[in-house]
Amino acid sequence: MSATQNDILVIKIGSNVLTQDNGKPNLDRMKKLSKEMATLKKSSRNIVLVSSGAVAFGRAEMTLSEKLDPVLKKQIWASTGQVELIKAYKLFFAEENIPVAQILVTKEDFRDRKHFLNMKNCILGLLQQGILPIINENDTVAITELMFTDNDELASLTAAMVNADRLILLTNVDGVYDGPPSHPDAKLILKISKSIPATGIQVSPVKSSFGRGGMLTKLNMAKKSADLGIEVLIANGNRENILIDLLQNKVPHTIFEALTKKQSPKKWLAHGEQYYKGEITINDGAKEALVSEKITSILPVGITGFTGSFSKGDIISIKDFENNKLGLGRAEYNDLQLQEKLGEKNQKAFIHYDYLYLFQHV
Repeated sequence: MSATQNDILVIKIGSNVLTQDNGKPNLDRMKKLSKEMATLKKSSRNIVLVSSGAVAFGRAEMTLSEKLDPVLKKQIWASTGQVELIKAYKLFFAEENIPVAQILVTKEDFRDRKHFLNMKNCILGLLQQGILPIINENDTVAITELMFTDNDELASLTAAMVNADRLILLTNVDGVYDGPPSHPDAKLILKISKSIPATGIQVSPVKSSFGRGGMLTKLNMAKKSADLGIEVLIANGNRENILIDLLQNKVPHTIFEALTKKQSPKKWLAHGEQYYKGEITINDGAKEALVSEKITSILPVGITGFTGSFSKGDIISIKDFENNKLGLGRAEYNDLQLQEKLGEKNQKAFIHYDYLYLFQHV
């Protein structure tokens, strides 16, 4: 299971790893993890870091009134804490002669295909120049409906975007357990494969003290990444030498087996469930064609109706007559043009197969 040279590793470090119990930054842990990442980078592995901790750093930096609006409070902590977080990383990586770059994103950046490709090209360009990208959510401009569930979702999106070989999620437990990790009878699940559905695993819904996420989010995001062909490892970021030992299979962890790698556009679409612009309903004939072994696009003749206002290139949700969600696709033309072609034969595909992602249960 050891990583090979030129692998792209997306490493996500959670708030509970970077923050002490008193809410102050754990600079010693940050420094050690930075040194480990530097070691991996020097062995010709490409590292992309998704780091939590900005809000916690901001909270430690300044005290704000309890009467202040919670959203504004978080924005202030995020914007001030982000400076301190990156300053610390820059210092630690400079000791290893590794330059870093900061990239702040919102979900909106992943919704638009052009933004998505611009981000991808920027990150790959940084890697080619030997620069380590550090990615975080731009909390200062994100509004609730466009916020990531947590940085696990951001890491999963990033891994799909850069065609990562592995996604490593560092948290404060050894991996996914079959019950609350604190329970004496709880057992660590060492491997999760296609034959073990995420819905069949019982995990603790407890969230991080400092972040937004919990193990359930990690489980869902890890499963999605594995379905896209990215191997996912969940491990304890508080263990000494964790990254080196993890890639040499020397520490307990949970591994999500990767399925066959998907094409890049399908990886982009796979994460579009929460921000599609329109939804189409297809008839039984079109549904049968989709689930067959034959490569199939969605044509207007198979579409019975749609909702939403959308343009060419927007993400579209696909459902059947019984309201079952079948997948996601990219619109080849806008809603007004689709209305004109609806149900007609011999028309250009509305969703081309290359830009069609079907959910696993279809």
